[in-house]
Amino acid sequence: MKLGIGLYRHMLKKEYYQFAKQAGCEAVVVHLVNYYGEIDDQGLPSTDGEHNYGIARVNDPIWEYENLVKLKEELNREGLEFAAIENFNPSDWYDVLLAGPKRDQQIEHLKQIIRNVGRAGIPVIGYNFSIAGVWGHFQKPSARGGGLTSTFHPTMEELNKPLPLGQVWNMTYDASLLDQGYLPPTSHEEIWERLAYFLERVLPVAEEAGVKLSLHPDDPPMPEIRQHARLVNEPDKYQRMIDLVPSSSNAIEFCMGSIQEMVTGDVYEAIEQYASQDKISYVHFRNVKGKVPNYTEVFVDEGDIDMIKALRLFKKHQFKGVLIPDHTPLMTCDAPWHAGMAYALGYMRATMQQIDIEK
Repeated sequence: MKLGIGLYRHMLKKEYYQFAKQAGCEAVVVHLVNYYGEIDDQGLPSTDGEHNYGIARVNDPIWEYENLVKLKEELNREGLEFAAIENFNPSDWYDVLLAGPKRDQQIEHLKQIIRNVGRAGIPVIGYNFSIAGVWGHFQKPSARGGGLTSTFHPTMEELNKPLPLGQVWNMTYDASLLDQGYLPPTSHEEIWERLAYFLERVLPVAEEAGVKLSLHPDDPPMPEIRQHARLVNEPDKYQRMIDLVPSSSNAIEFCMGSIQEMVTGDVYEAIEQYASQDKISYVHFRNVKGKVPNYTEVFVDEGDIDMIKALRLFKKHQFKGVLIPDHTPLMTCDAPWHAGMAYALGYMRATMQQIDIEK
């Protein structure tokens, strides 16, 4: 197992690489999605609950082979492995998610991105096949000692609020559509059909490129958000995804917090099921209290998951991938993100070292 960190686009600079290395990280999971507008401390676009102010960038050159190689070389110079890219740009695949008229054209573009990623020697692309995306969280001082953290507790009115045209996955891909109505609801059958259409076309390319496409579970793991069905809101639905289009490149981005938040979520059973199949590409090592529709993200050592027990299960199944904190409560100091992340990484490094020497 390797200790890693997730860095957002605005963090791809030397001082963050050095911070990661100083905290004991071996690898980085990079969020390349870029947008115009304000961002919060977790790298997400600011929102008022309906319109999202982040505007997804069109034709972003960062996905070109030469620029991926340059970024990989930057990380390698600091002694860090480029372990994965997390999330496609919504402007590159909104009609893949919506089954719109540009779907096939956008799939061809995604195939080229996958080829570029593989050619650059980056082994994993994490993705979230979701229309409403990560939504409904509020920052509150709910972690231990009043640490500022994400909580989920929406009203039914908020939960059922329709999604404006021109938006998917928490970002605006076409601002001109925002005041022209709302997206029609998406059923469970439709979202699974769209996933199958996508996987059937891109997985052969991913296999050729040596890239694993790794699906993140739904966060929050509700059956529906804003009138759009979710895919993996229960642990067994990961198995449905794996069996939907069998492939060595069809894999899982294992988010411990999201799985624990699920109504039937049992992190330990899920590790046993999916690590034993060698289907977990990398892990979001995150702890929570509660389950949908009410939960709080907390410090890594104060939630409902016994994180040491989970690490022992990963070791049992000889998991060799990267574990990252994902996100963590912000601490009360002059560097809230750095302090919270350093606390999580220190805990992870110490427990991983202990597990490693156990018989």
